[in-house]
Amino acid sequence: MAGYNDSAARRRPPSQRKPSRTPSPQRKPAYRPPPQRRPAPSKKSARSGYAPPYAPPKSPPRPRRRPLTREEALARQERRQRLLELEEESRERAKGPIDLPFGLLVLLLTAIGLVMLLSASFPSAYYETKQHNATYYFMRQGIFAVMGIAAMFFVGKINYQRFRGASKPLLYISIFMLVLVIIPHNPLAVTANNATRWLGTTSFQFQPSEIAKMAIVIYFSDSISQKKDKMNSFRYGILPYAVILIVTAGLVGIEPHLSGALLILGAGAALMLVGGINWAWIIGGVGAAGGLLYLAVGVLGYNSSRFEYWRNPWADALNKGYQLSQSLITIGSGGLLGVGLGKSRQKFLYLPEEHNDFIFAIICEELGLIGATIIMLLFAALILRGYWIALHAYDRFGSLMAIGVTTLVGMQTFLNIGVVSGLLPTTGISLPFFSYGGTALSIQLAEMGIILSVSRQMKPPKSG
Repeated sequence: MAGYNDSAARRRPPSQRKPSRTPSPQRKPAYRPPPQRRPAPSKKSARSGYAPPYAPPKSPPRPRRRPLTREEALARQERRQRLLELEEESRERAKGPIDLPFGLLVLLLTAIGLVMLLSASFPSAYYETKQHNATYYFMRQGIFAVMGIAAMFFVGKINYQRFRGASKPLLYISIFMLVLVIIPHNPLAVTANNATRWLGTTSFQFQPSEIAKMAIVIYFSDSISQKKDKMNSFRYGILPYAVILIVTAGLVGIEPHLSGALLILGAGAALMLVGGINWAWIIGGVGAAGGLLYLAVGVLGYNSSRFEYWRNPWADALNKGYQLSQSLITIGSGGLLGVGLGKSRQKFLYLPEEHNDFIFAIICEELGLIGATIIMLLFAALILRGYWIALHAYDRFGSLMAIGVTTLVGMQTFLNIGVVSGLLPTTGISLPFFSYGGTALSIQLAEMGIILSVSRQMKPPKSG
């Protein structure tokens, strides 16, 4: 019986077995401190405004937007659809043909300019370069001319509405570079002929004033085209543009670069006038400028010698009046028909800057009065065609840009010919498409591309 009971007890489940008389010793569990509970926040009255330190800050509830009515939703959808339609319409207009007469005039003037530059520059290029390379200036100008023509057609294919977004950055960059030019002992600034107007190195240089001209035209065109009737007020139509012109032209004048400052002021004033400001402000500005000029020259005597020898260069023809007197001799020696292409005598180191600012005097000597008149007529045709494109532009922005660029070319041409012929006091200003200067030529051709871009979207002429 005992064995049966033992086997039966072993067959029972562990839960039903009886504990043995001598239980096995069990290990005591390790002591663990009881978890400390976070004390419940004390309840304060809502009036005290007390917030527990552990409570997260509550953000103010966002105001719910008023749901749009059916009419407002439809109006918003119509505006979006209208903007998409205008953008698509602008893209289609930008695919139109460029103005062929304007493009041919630009190419013709560039080609004639390269030929005259080769004729005027080979003596100085031979004597001034180390390798005695007579075509040095011509080859460099030709490379920049090819780059400029490519830039002209590239810019001409761009929808000019995209230039709106580049107006402010371009203005800021140009002002920054103008400040960089006038910083004393700046290693990037290049000084030549007692003037610091360039940035770069000995191999590559450019004038920030050329970029500033274009920046003024694009920014003014964008801003004025959006103001419309506000241009009649002093706060919106005069003050902001006058500040920008004074700062930009002042930085250019400090270089010193008087002709560049005049071009910036002239282009800005032309855009403001076309934009709709009152004529009284224009008359007042011209009167103030004349008064300041009289005060600087007549009273203070600033650059009075330059004006004195401009009126009579023969008084000191071998020193201060040398350049103007040699220019007049060069023009007079050409006569009616000229001495022939490439046969100028004054370019053999008699006339200073014969391939740059005074290249028009070489044109008069080699091509005579008839050849010089033909070139001036080509410039006149280019300027008139530019204004014609501005009159037929699709919108106000394109019209203002075409007017600004055309005014720059017209003023620069007039000032250069006036200086060379003695009509205006001598100052450093180049002849567009003719004078030596690679970056200036490339930028001028790119500016012509802007007018070509505007011409793609011209309104069709009225029949009858």
